[in-house]
Amino acid sequence: MKKYGVNELRKMFLDFFESKGHLAMKSFSLVPHNDNSLLLINSGMAPLKPYFTGQEIPPRTRVCTCQKCIRTGDIENIGKTARHGTFFEMLGNFSFGDYFKEEAIHWSWEFLTEVVGLDPDRLYPSVFESDDEAFDIWNKEMGIPAERIFRFGREDNFWEHGAGPCGPCSEIYYDRGEKYGTGPEDVMGGEGDRFMEVWNVVFSQFNNDGHGNYTDLIQKNIDTGMGLERLAVVCQDVASLFDVDTNRALMDEVGALAHCRYEEDDKKDVSLRIIADHVKSCTFMASDGIMPSNEGRGYVFRRLLRRAARHGRLLGIKGLFLKEVVDAVVENYGGNYPVLVENKDYITKIITLEEER
Repeated sequence: MKKYGVNELRKMFLDFFESKGHLAMKSFSLVPHNDNSLLLINSGMAPLKPYFTGQEIPPRTRVCTCQKCIRTGDIENIGKTARHGTFFEMLGNFSFGDYFKEEAIHWSWEFLTEVVGLDPDRLYPSVFESDDEAFDIWNKEMGIPAERIFRFGREDNFWEHGAGPCGPCSEIYYDRGEKYGTGPEDVMGGEGDRFMEVWNVVFSQFNNDGHGNYTDLIQKNIDTGMGLERLAVVCQDVASLFDVDTNRALMDEVGALAHCRYEEDDKKDVSLRIIADHVKSCTFMASDGIMPSNEGRGYVFRRLLRRAARHGRLLGIKGLFLKEVVDAVVENYGGNYPVLVENKDYITKIITLEEER
């Protein structure tokens, strides 16, 4: 298997689904549009809710995106675990009343095994406990032995995030091998780092009104989410999402400023990861017009930036330094997000002013 970079994998995914008749759309802003249920866009499907509910007509019944996302619910785990980050990119292929379970499952397997080149024997699907249809597709059509298909309950295999479209899902896990864990938590569906979820296709059939009331959607939809960084972790065979090529480049920049190297000191490593992750989030937020403030999404911006600045002090960096990290973010992501290049001076100004405060 080739160790594809983050920017390569992003293009491979979009090209593959374009070949399947999907319209490749640009990432939406991190600021939700006409959606008061979210502070920031936190999943690939969030900006597409109106298409799923039938409120708006999509530009095509098949689309694919690479959506920038921010989640801060696990902020205290950032830098300490292999899989938590505030900023991430979500690859997604979507169907609005077009194809459903059969095509979605077939294409997921084709992309992972034939395009990316993952070993089929190291991939394990899961389905919602009562979803016999998805189980049969995996078993009878894809040829996956029954003992390698796992049935999980609502907590694991029913996707919903606040109000809006939801439904049962089928995930695909990759066995990274015993070197990433042999403990009791390193099992399918466990909390260990050995089995990593790389694909989650949601069979979006219901609408949640936000109060636990479910109604059938007018049309059945497909909502696939795959973390770009997670796929890169698997392809590059690295320990965590911080070790993939783009994130490593940001940490190398911070390390140069702090006169230290990643993987030499565990405590310093946490700071390096936090700075790289948080400055990346702030850079993208600023590019979408978010300003630091004491409330709402502006408070998220302020909190992340000040945590990054504080960890710079813990590393012994003196004076203003976040600008240098912003430069590294733009260098690594500007090719896919030209708004970063276009607004670089503005972004740098906003972040430097906040750092000075």
